[in-house]
Amino acid sequence: MLFYIIVGLVLASFLLEVLLEFLNSTRRSPVLPDELKDIYDEDKYRKSIEYEKVKQRFSLVRGSFSLILILAMLFFGGFALIDEFARGGTDNLVLITLIFFGIIMFGSDILHTPFDWYATFVIEERFGFNKSTPRIFITDKLKGWILTIIIGGGLLAMITWFYLQTAEWFWVYALALITFFMIFMNFFYSTLIVPLFNKQTPLQEGELRESIESISRRTDFRLDDVFVIDGSKRSTKANAYFAGLGKKKRIVLFDTLIGDLKIKEIVGVLAHEIGHYKKKHIISGLAISFITSAITLYILSLLVSNPALSTALGSEQPSFHMGLIAFGILYSPVSAIFGVAGNWISRKNEYEADRFAAEHHSAKYLADALKKLSVKNLSNLRPHPLYVTIHYSHPPLLKRLEALKRAGHDETL
Repeated sequence: MLFYIIVGLVLASFLLEVLLEFLNSTRRSPVLPDELKDIYDEDKYRKSIEYEKVKQRFSLVRGSFSLILILAMLFFGGFALIDEFARGGTDNLVLITLIFFGIIMFGSDILHTPFDWYATFVIEERFGFNKSTPRIFITDKLKGWILTIIIGGGLLAMITWFYLQTAEWFWVYALALITFFMIFMNFFYSTLIVPLFNKQTPLQEGELRESIESISRRTDFRLDDVFVIDGSKRSTKANAYFAGLGKKKRIVLFDTLIGDLKIKEIVGVLAHEIGHYKKKHIISGLAISFITSAITLYILSLLVSNPALSTALGSEQPSFHMGLIAFGILYSPVSAIFGVAGNWISRKNEYEADRFAAEHHSAKYLADALKKLSVKNLSNLRPHPLYVTIHYSHPPLLKRLEALKRAGHDETL
């Protein structure tokens, strides 16, 4: 019975995604809608529709492949075979767990690499976004594997060791480890991880830097430095983000953003990012992650030792790693609820950061920046509300523009 529940959840997740993609497709119109005429011209709009269609078909193919893969693993005892192989070389339970998940994760990544390649060098290339090269693609993949081994493997080994040493109390130690890791990464992600993939350089002196320093002073935001990242080496898409906590905080601008927007529009985007910090969204996000991690790990501690979880995946010998796989699937509805709630909070925070930018800089310039970025990235501006509820961490552009309009258009700064 447990086996068929697991299969049912896997199928239900896939069918839900198919339904959501279908609902999104019903929102498309061959004629430029009136509410988009101020944003898209006819040619760009048609290109954005085609981009969405291509991505949707590709997502269906990739999702179907993933579904077939996991169903094959379930019906043909793939997890049990990998478990048996992992046990064949050692009696150390931590090493067995690492070998087990290593085979699954790297095997899955290799099988999905052709899809990643196609998405980058066919789809993104076709629509003028890709700037990556095969060499960058391969080196990024290898670096990602190394980080997975060091960071992912280290965390998994520690959590497994906690379980073996403390049994039902392992969740407390695992929670402490995960919390420390989240805080550590918030402090040092931009200084330790990002440089492995991209070059970051301080923003040069000039009008843009002076404008950024001015908005920082007006908002009482202590800013040690602003960095420019060479995002153009991989894509023409533009972005900006805030990273770090305390004295380690920094604002990072993509070089593509600087090339696409006017100075006052860039400052509007940065005012939005400062708003996240001033409204304590980063701290509240860490707190929410702590709570959801605590709930998940506690429930895991109650169920992971149940032999039925391993048996449902075809293994006669109960184990932590087999229980973890089964639990992950069975827990997916709860994870989905957490995800929906988290996205709702994130969208709420985006509105708050937009209002902060409108109050301390200009609603108009932020709105203009959002329009330009959406058009350049061929964003779907009319997603289905249910798709937004489940998947969007940011409000759709039209909703953000409505909120900014209510906040007022101050062009004096």
